[in-house]
Amino acid sequence: MALMDEETAGKVKEALSEMVGNVHIIVYTDGADCRHCEDVLGILKELCEMSPLLTFEERPEERGSEHGVDQFPAIVVMKGSKEENSYTGIRFFGVPGGYEFTSLLDSILTVSKGDELITPAVREELRALDKDIHIKVFVTPTCPYCPRAVILAHHLALYSDRIVADMIEATEFQDLAIKYQVMGVPKTIVNDRFTQEGAAPERMIMDLIRKASRA
Repeated sequence: MALMDEETAGKVKEALSEMVGNVHIIVYTDGADCRHCEDVLGILKELCEMSPLLTFEERPEERGSEHGVDQFPAIVVMKGSKEENSYTGIRFFGVPGGYEFTSLLDSILTVSKGDELITPAVREELRALDKDIHIKVFVTPTCPYCPRAVILAHHLALYSDRIVADMIEATEFQDLAIKYQVMGVPKTIVNDRFTQEGAAPERMIMDLIRKASRA
């Protein structure tokens, strides 16, 4: 059964027609214990049927360490074909449903087209990073402001090899939401220490990255 209605599927297919380069997506699952894995696999299956430039594969949890994955389901977006691809640092933990479907679609198109929306000044600063940065963005599928935070984090990760950026669906990973004291979404956390609530602009997220790089 299709997850998207005919109108939505038409719009998504039109958006994916703008792809230029191949994108390969890896979905890490943990078998019978994975409550939301089928939803994630269903979304990716439908998307990949809409463009020959988009492929995906499922991998078991034992291989999660290849991309630092220890929560499931996890989506890792790779640049290139299934046979030859490279890590972008863009990850999704949980179902990218509701408003977050926009974030997934944006990541696919951005990786394919290579046109991340980062200002020149920030690009220069990111090139000078000498410390690894891990960005976590907690979201819920009903939050209309969350995609802005996720998309910014993913664009930063695509530009810099030093950055890994995660979307984390807070209601699916309640243990993590409790650990990081997520009372509202979106909530952005950099290197498990520096936090920002709300869909903050680029300059505010860069402030967190600067603090983390100096810590």
